[in-house]
Formats: sequence, structure tokens, C-alpha cells
Amino acid sequence: MNWDDIKVFLEVARCTRLSIAGKRLAIDASTLSRRLHKLEENLATKLFDRTVEGHVLTADGNKLLQYARRMELDASQAFSDIKEQKSLNSGRVRIGVTEAFGSFFIAPHLAELKQNFPNIHIELVHFARDVKISRNEADIAIAVEKPNNTSTIISKLCDYQLQLYGHANYLKTLTDDVIFERLAQHQWVSYVDNLLFTEQLSYVKELSKDIAPSFQSTSITSQYNAIKSGLGIGILPCFLAEQDASLVKLCVNEVKLVRSFYLVTHPESKRLSQVDTVWQYLKQLAQQKRHILMPK
Repeated sequence: MNWDDIKVFLEVARCTRLSIAGKRLAIDASTLSRRLHKLEENLATKLFDRTVEGHVLTADGNKLLQYARRMELDASQAFSDIKEQKSLNSGRVRIGVTEAFGSFFIAPHLAELKQNFPNIHIELVHFARDVKISRNEADIAIAVEKPNNTSTIISKLCDYQLQLYGHANYLKTLTDDVIFERLAQHQWVSYVDNLLFTEQLSYVKELSKDIAPSFQSTSITSQYNAIKSGLGIGILPCFLAEQDASLVKLCVNEVKLVRSFYLVTHPESKRLSQVDTVWQYLKQLAQQKRHILMPK
């Protein structure tokens, strides 16, 4: 069996679309399609269902994915072991994380890691969905809820607090203070409910069923900028909002939401020295910066 065909299979399984897989492999989509059909002929089975949403793995495709991924990880482990004889903690580590946590907590605190381990190269990839560790989308995922996958290594990273914030530009337009019993009377900034990938992000429902946001976005950064511009009030993670002195914390005693982050990786990935080093660094960072994640 041609290993190059397995690499094609793995990339299409991860991307689901030939156009995206082709860009990553520097191969045109028609060539990818021929290679996949050839692989299916050699195995005498169908590996993908071709749908309008992309290439979806069949049962046999999922079975091959498990073996192919193990082959890829074994090869990576072999190369890493050889390199580690000369230099430990060297190579790429891709972290799959949500937009806010990646941009406002992880990225600003990577300097110490880079100083101590200059040969570790970090790739921070933002996902607005669950990261598929089984498809090798990342070496380490930071999940917003604890996964059920028993084949991965899962460790709680931290709790983090969210509170209600507004900006002076909005608050000065009000005739009364913002009080918890009248939250539904205000202009609200929030997520798009029917596009949430997890109920963990459905904050507004916990406060009042009568709140009808006037601005919604799938991006927490867009929500933050909307609140900062005076468009309305909204729930933001403290590790983001507390860095901006122009935001005012509202209903402090009544609104105090807590969520958790979990570290997730594959056992084979965890054995790589650079992955384990980043894993331990993230856990240490969360402990050291707990005052940012869970302010009093």
C-alpha cells in the first residue's frame, strides 16, 4: 500500500473537503479524488460518502482512520525519538482552543515557554467547535466541556469566571442603574443561540428567559467590541474583560457564572516530549494566573 495514499486519506478525513485538503497537500482536487478512488479500489470498499457537505467517512473509513492515524503517530514518534537523542523538546505543538481563551489568555503568556524551550514551535488554532483529537486536528485541545472519549487523555485545566459588563458609553444613556430584576429591559449583546456548538456558552438563558439580545455574534471578540462601543451589556469571561479598564462590572452579587476548560490529547501525542512540556506548562500557567481566571 502506498503511504502517500494514506496521507491523502488522512487529510481528506480531517478536512472533509477536497479543496481544503488539496491546499494543505499542494495537490489539485481532481488528483486527490483519483487517489481516493484508487485506494478504495485496492481495499475493495467505500471509504467516504460524497455529500454536499463534503466527504463523510463510512464505517470502513472510520476503521481505516484508526489504523492510519496510528501509523502516522508511530512515524511521528519514530522521527521524534531519533531527534530527541540530539535535542529534547523540539518541534511543533498545535493547540486547538476557543477564540477568547487563545487570544486573551494563552497567547499573551507564551513568552516564558518560548524562552525556556526555544525549539518548541507553537501553533494556536482557534475552533468554534469541538476539536477532533482523533483526527489529529491538534496535538492538544482545550475543550469547554469534558469529552466522553475514553481513548484520549483528559485533565481539567481550570475553572474560569464570567460576569456581566457594560461600557460608560452605554451606561450614561440610562436614567437608572442596571439592576438584576430589570435586565430584560436593556440592550443585550450575546451569542447566536442556534449556532452554539455547546450549551456551556448559553449564558443569557441562565439569567432570564425574557432577555432578547439586540446584537448577536458567533465571535466573542465581536461581542467584546460591541459592548466596548456602547451597543449594550453582555456576559464576558473575566480573563478578557478585566484587562479593559473601560468596562464596568454590573450586578456583581447576582451574576457570577463559572465554566471549566479541559486539556485533551492522544496518548501517542502525550509521549512526545514537546507535547508533554506544553501540556505541563499550560497547567502551571492556569494555576499561576488563577487570579485572572477566577477574580474575587
